[in-house]
Amino acid sequence: MKKNLILALLAGMALTSCNKGGGDSENPFFSEYETPFGVPAFDKIKTEHYLPAFKEGIKQQQAEIASIVKNTEAPTFENTILAMENSGGLLDRVSGVFLNITESNSTDTIQAIADSVAPLLSKNNDDIYLNAELFQKVKVINDQKAQLSLNQEQKMLLDKIYKNFVRGGANLDSSKQARFREVNGKLALLELQFSKNQLKENDGFKLVIDNKDDLIGLPESIIMAAAEQAKADKMDGKWVFTLSKPSLIPFITYSQKRELREKIYMAYANRANNKNDYNNNPVIAKILPLTLEKAQLLGFSSFAHFMLDNTMAKTPENVYNLLNQIWTPAIKKANEEVADMQQMIAKEGGKFKLASWDWWYYSEKVRKEKYALDEEMLRPYFKLENVREGIFYMAKKLYGLTFEGNKTLPKYDPSAVSFEVKDSTGNLLAILYMDYFPRPSKRGGAWCTNFRNEKIVDGKRIAPVVSIVTNFTKPVGDQPALLNYDEVSTLFHEFGHALHAMQTKVTYGSLSGTSVARDFVELPSQISENWASEPEMLQVYAKHYKTGEVIPAELIEKMKKSGTFNQGFVTTEYLAASYLDLGLYADTMLAGFDAQKFEKTTMDKLGLIPEILPRYRSTYFGHIFGGGYATGYYSYIWAEVLDADAFNAFKETGNIFDKKTATSFLQNVLEKGGTEEAMDLYKAFRGKEPNIDPLLIRRGLK
Repeated sequence: MKKNLILALLAGMALTSCNKGGGDSENPFFSEYETPFGVPAFDKIKTEHYLPAFKEGIKQQQAEIASIVKNTEAPTFENTILAMENSGGLLDRVSGVFLNITESNSTDTIQAIADSVAPLLSKNNDDIYLNAELFQKVKVINDQKAQLSLNQEQKMLLDKIYKNFVRGGANLDSSKQARFREVNGKLALLELQFSKNQLKENDGFKLVIDNKDDLIGLPESIIMAAAEQAKADKMDGKWVFTLSKPSLIPFITYSQKRELREKIYMAYANRANNKNDYNNNPVIAKILPLTLEKAQLLGFSSFAHFMLDNTMAKTPENVYNLLNQIWTPAIKKANEEVADMQQMIAKEGGKFKLASWDWWYYSEKVRKEKYALDEEMLRPYFKLENVREGIFYMAKKLYGLTFEGNKTLPKYDPSAVSFEVKDSTGNLLAILYMDYFPRPSKRGGAWCTNFRNEKIVDGKRIAPVVSIVTNFTKPVGDQPALLNYDEVSTLFHEFGHALHAMQTKVTYGSLSGTSVARDFVELPSQISENWASEPEMLQVYAKHYKTGEVIPAELIEKMKKSGTFNQGFVTTEYLAASYLDLGLYADTMLAGFDAQKFEKTTMDKLGLIPEILPRYRSTYFGHIFGGGYATGYYSYIWAEVLDADAFNAFKETGNIFDKKTATSFLQNVLEKGGTEEAMDLYKAFRGKEPNIDPLLIRRGLK
């Protein structure tokens, strides 16, 4: 689950309530949406509406903040904290749409608007959290909190806003505040530049094949998809492969042309690391000293210490402690996997050493030999619509939710689909959009986000508007979209985030849903993945797209036996990226910084084998340079410790749909959002702190 620059900025701003704004009657953002369920008026929103709405939204919020400051009454929770929470309605409305469009339907014009908006948002954020008079009011309330009759959610809102001020530089003197503003402004533009370069590099490479013999080994469905891509690119009669995962991964898994596997894989691995206008090395070299300076202005020794202070982990040392416990068994298993593949190469008469671009190809051969299981054997059973019905079935069994398709709602892209989500009593819980397939305007990867947060206004719950965005294998010809198992897991993962966002029942939007510590936010998503491979679930949704035949028991058994296959690689490439992320931001020796040298030094020190590259290399590590996850990429494995332990709570009952356990998870985790400390929420559900052993066992590392 990734967040872009604007989302990261807004995370520090209390922009949660919608109020009626005046202004241009032609601009849909200047009034409440007159749409079913108040979803964004995508059918009326035009590109030229964004910038005026941002400017007016900032103007309105500044007026609302000024009103709080000018209030001569003694500061109270209601006239200060709640007033801040309820400020910025128009800004919230336009940001909720724009930040998603920049990710899923970007254009050069949208990117130009983002360039204009980023410094405006940065300044607005600083104007709020560097406002000395406003901070003084908040501080008075915070100092008195022990004497105030605040409920738990009010306490958390007060604590969050107070910390936002401190972390936003409110305690700095005037000269340091001026520099703090300057640093934030520069970072906003640099992080935006990083994302733009990454998008350009993603779209800039195409492997064009004009000789059918070069397609040897590829499944017919992948060949057909490449032909359709070529047709779309006006190269009829050829085959085009791109760096999007549904195109890249099948190619490097099945192509028998080693030189072509190397070509496309290395293009992927060197994105934004080429001698052209989209090289991100100079951008990184500018970002890191600024983040360090920002942290040190606030009294932290490194940016890693600053960022982690607001998480479950708290310190880099605690993160390293977790990573180190997993690294040793993971790299040991990875070396065993290398030996198996090198043996396969020798068996086939190969005279070369396994390289990083060979891993997918030979690991698939080893899987087939060891377990008589080929990923392509599974694909016919994973028709996208059937997998979607599977996740809906899971939600109904666990929480009583139902999903009704609604084709009348306005959409930001014609390919998106939408659903009314209803709770166990039949009341509207949320609106859910799903956007499945790659397009040039969409960044790679998968994520879940909100167009509107859940909250309670005047005693009435405002239903959230949630969106799941993926880049799955497209339908080809008369064949539907057939997913590989990794894509199946991804849909379950993002749906877990959606369940968190949709089922929250809190008063304040800034504490709702996924507004929790970064290393806790992945718990609901990752626990959801567990159901995907359970035999009881597979028999519900894994049906052959032609015959309707349920996936055979022997195929399920093969999946089960191969469950820990390739986990040395999967774990090691992920951990390598986590170490890289943490090291980049924990480093304080940044003069003349060279990202490539730092990356090599870090990986050599770890003992990363040459056959494996970090899952994300520095120049395309969008999570940590403008994605909101700086020093936070470890959080997936941190949350996996939680989710492996949490899923055991279901397994221990003998029923993966145990109602009592599901209700406890719903009431103690999903519904609570960020209203309590993350570990307190977990212990309320599990009755104890998590144990790392279930994770190690599940990955075959113990």
